[in-house]
Amino acid sequence: MYTGRVKVAADKILPRTSYVDDDIVRCELTTYTTPKVFSSITLVAMAFNRMGGLEIWCIEDHRLVRVPKSSYGKFFSGSAYIVLNTIFLKTRSLHHDIHYWLGTDAMEEDADLASEKALELDATLGSHAVQYREVQGQETERFLSYFKPCIIPVEGVFYSGTRHLTGETYQFSLLTCKGDRGVHVEEVPFSRSSLNHNDVFILDTSSKIFLFSGCNSSIQERAKALEVVKYIKDIKHSGSCEVAVIEDGKFVSDPNVGEFWSLFGGYAPIPRDLPPAVEENRQSATLTLFWITHQGNFSQIKADSLNREMLDSHKCYMLEVFVWMGKSTLVTERKASISAVEDFLRTGNRSVGTHLTFLTEGSETALFRSYFKAWPQITELKLYEEGRWKVAAIFKQQGYNVNELPDEDPQVFMDCSGNVKVWRVDGDKLSLVPVAEQRKLFNADCYITQYTYVENGREENLFYAWLGRRSALEDRADAISHINALVDSKKGDPVLAQIYEGKEPIPFFLIFKKLVIFKGGMSVRYKRSAAEKGMGDETYDDTKTALFRVQGTSITNMQAVQVDEVSCSLNSSYCYILKTETSIFTWLGNLSSARDYELLDRMLDLINPTWQPILLREGNEPDVFWNALGGKAEYPKEKEIKGYAEDPHLFACTFTQGKKNNFDFKLFFSQDNVVLPWFRTISAVKEIFNFTQDDLTTEDVLVLNCHCEIYVWIGRHSNVGSKQKALSLGSKFLEADIMAEGLSFDTPIYVVTEGYEPSFFTRFFEWDFSKANMLGNSFERKLAILQGASQKIEAPLRSSWKVCSPETTTNGLRSQSVGPNGQGKGSSRSSNLSGSSLNPINHGRFSSPTPVTRKLFPELSPDVDESDVSTTSAVLTQSTLAEDAGSLQADQSPTDENLLIYPYELLKVPSDDRVAGIDVTKRETYLSSEEFQEKFGMPKRAFYELPKWRQNKLK
Repeated sequence: MYTGRVKVAADKILPRTSYVDDDIVRCELTTYTTPKVFSSITLVAMAFNRMGGLEIWCIEDHRLVRVPKSSYGKFFSGSAYIVLNTIFLKTRSLHHDIHYWLGTDAMEEDADLASEKALELDATLGSHAVQYREVQGQETERFLSYFKPCIIPVEGVFYSGTRHLTGETYQFSLLTCKGDRGVHVEEVPFSRSSLNHNDVFILDTSSKIFLFSGCNSSIQERAKALEVVKYIKDIKHSGSCEVAVIEDGKFVSDPNVGEFWSLFGGYAPIPRDLPPAVEENRQSATLTLFWITHQGNFSQIKADSLNREMLDSHKCYMLEVFVWMGKSTLVTERKASISAVEDFLRTGNRSVGTHLTFLTEGSETALFRSYFKAWPQITELKLYEEGRWKVAAIFKQQGYNVNELPDEDPQVFMDCSGNVKVWRVDGDKLSLVPVAEQRKLFNADCYITQYTYVENGREENLFYAWLGRRSALEDRADAISHINALVDSKKGDPVLAQIYEGKEPIPFFLIFKKLVIFKGGMSVRYKRSAAEKGMGDETYDDTKTALFRVQGTSITNMQAVQVDEVSCSLNSSYCYILKTETSIFTWLGNLSSARDYELLDRMLDLINPTWQPILLREGNEPDVFWNALGGKAEYPKEKEIKGYAEDPHLFACTFTQGKKNNFDFKLFFSQDNVVLPWFRTISAVKEIFNFTQDDLTTEDVLVLNCHCEIYVWIGRHSNVGSKQKALSLGSKFLEADIMAEGLSFDTPIYVVTEGYEPSFFTRFFEWDFSKANMLGNSFERKLAILQGASQKIEAPLRSSWKVCSPETTTNGLRSQSVGPNGQGKGSSRSSNLSGSSLNPINHGRFSSPTPVTRKLFPELSPDVDESDVSTTSAVLTQSTLAEDAGSLQADQSPTDENLLIYPYELLKVPSDDRVAGIDVTKRETYLSSEEFQEKFGMPKRAFYELPKWRQNKLK
């Protein structure tokens, strides 16, 4: 868990970096080596820093004092703090974020000193950290993520000495909780007038904690408030006190309700107020860049658009909420610029609570870069990612005989010994590929792969839609429609993935073991297009000359990819197979390894096992070899640098659906609600920092961005109705490139459903399967855990293949009701905005997919018949039902006799007046025969003859 910078410089030794301030003792040790020192390839790059984590200081008596870890998360409103968060990245480097937190009662000189010390700390760490100005009550979500579930500021000032406890009586407190991710907790006056219908409140007494939920608060806000309740219970009450939940407008004979209002002197109606206005992300009509002079004045730089060349490394600038400091500026100049900006805030031009972010040149955030036109993409060369070959090359240039260290084998997070089925897509037809031909794909075709394997004692399915590089757009659209229908016809909720040729994830190759990708294909559209363009059919056959690049990491992960038969297709990093009409050559690149040679021999057996190959090493090729490739030409002769592992980022998506189910993104930042200037406001994407499994809330859709692949996670109670829509959402996410990291549209997209997360997804979390198998909305789950009754709402094990109906909730807990001001309570604000229906039929997990392939592939010609989806789905459903009829015992069809009949509006889950005393797992049985036929499209008897998993999907 150590890292550092290693500079290889011949005959050059430089000293350690100096300390900037004795109050902050940090040391950066830079190791310098020279190739002359080593006689073998052994390079140890150990470094300077401590392991990642939090470090906190507080200003006390005009000096910095370290805060003990036992007091982390406890902030005094009369003090100013510095918080350093250090993350050990997968790139083997450290990332630092520096926050200085200002309490509402902090003295101005303490705030200025905190600002200065934060800048000095950044300089000590090499001026690569990002600095944030935090104000009490308006903290950024990044800051709040360090102190889950919340911070509750305390009146007074920090004191590093020993505090003497007094025997004072327990002080009652009324707290308000705001936020569905990072929670802002604020103490308000203990008065009835502090309550409202929009927020969630916590009343903390000596023996009981009350949670009061305003009728306009969202389910997510109530769930987060329960986390705060648990925190207070554990910290202030040592885990031994009662918890009571009070619903706004609840007037039943509940003793907790009476006790709650008695603490306020008796019940009185809360004044009616309007629902909270939806926060509109403010966007400046024009972006204004200011140069901050040495005298602290602001000089506007006039320009129609911003570009990187406008920033001078010798100057400091202000843009929106950012202060950019050139790398050649002095620390004193940076202090003067920051002081000028803070004075600018104090004069009233901006809210004192405005978040400020301070960036040193080279540490720009994605949001800051987005304001500039075509910010240059700079790829930093890191010793680790250049790999072991680069160091070996340095020593070889010095005349030493050294060997490159072997590549690390990719980690496998699932069983790769399962069964594979492959279908080839040709318009509205799906052709099952014979087992003997499954390892041969054509790059002008599209394929669907079903991989069945066992995980945790149960059978799981993983579906891939493989889209060839030269395949027709119409075939790609058909492939997505077909795979959605296939997935919907299977039990449970299989994982679905869309992948493109050349960007396949490692698991895809591992399930095939060996794979050959040929040029051309059998698609009717490909053949027609090739004929119309006069290109000729490039489909591989034994009579043609063909060149194959061999790649892979082991005998269980190797591929041969046919490339153009020209010299420039060669690369010194690989081995190749060249097949002509009369001979077959194997070509070994100078930078290939012994493992590559082994893969070459094995792939040769798959391509042509009968002919004796002619072995060639790079640099010793005969003329016949070059003649077969159309003559000798230049080709890459440097080692290809493989991409290094990046740390994943989790994003919560809120969106509205237009007439055609469009998903258009904007990036939401808590920094004064600034959005990317080139996105318009339909949907919001908000990053969740320091994420955990608890951030996967059942009402939401989230995207886990792993850079080389993304996962779209769909909660049971979200308003995304099909996996096809989820794929569209993932494609829009790639197009938006939220992190401004150059994401390719070809990046693999996985769609994962709550409760059916595969191990290659859960590896990014500390996974608790008991949480994944719970039913109910977020609030109901958190309440059950708090009350020690989580087992009552735990879903059946997935091995039973019973898909749990989203509407099933615990008795006595309501996810929506009507408050005294007529507003529904318990529903998410985002759901209300989107206008999505929570009708149980529409809310079932992907039972009736809506085609959105035109959004995935906007270049589609108008002759594509999207109705093929419904046709394919019907055929597959009939086939699946026939297969399962003998293996699944259908429930007996209940008759309407001896059963009460209720209208649909009273039986559905989001009902204002739900029926009590019924079996919530069989709500449909209480419908009349006529209404049942109307809602399900079939009589009850036909419904109960379906397999159980299909019934649940329809529900």
